[in-house]
Amino acid sequence: MLTVALSIAFVLVGAAVVLSAWRLLRGPSAPDRILALDTLYINAIALLVLLGIHLGSALYFEAALLIAMMGFVGTVALCKYLLRGDIIE
Repeated sequence: MLTVALSIAFVLVGAAVVLSAWRLLRGPSAPDRILALDTLYINAIALLVLLGIHLGSALYFEAALLIAMMGFVGTVALCKYLLRGDIIE
């Protein structure tokens, strides 16, 4: 049962990655592209967690946590740059 659920989850999250990448490339404005990039790294985290469950390894969970922290800092920096024009005050 778990293998079937993991297979379905891999397909659905993979489709979400493709749609996020499409929005990143075709986004009409910069905020749309930043939001697509944010969604893309969240989907990458989901894929890593699913892979960690599938393989039974805790290393993938730690990698997902690192990606989450770097993605948050990157999103904040991009939004700050978009609003103010500089990152460091």
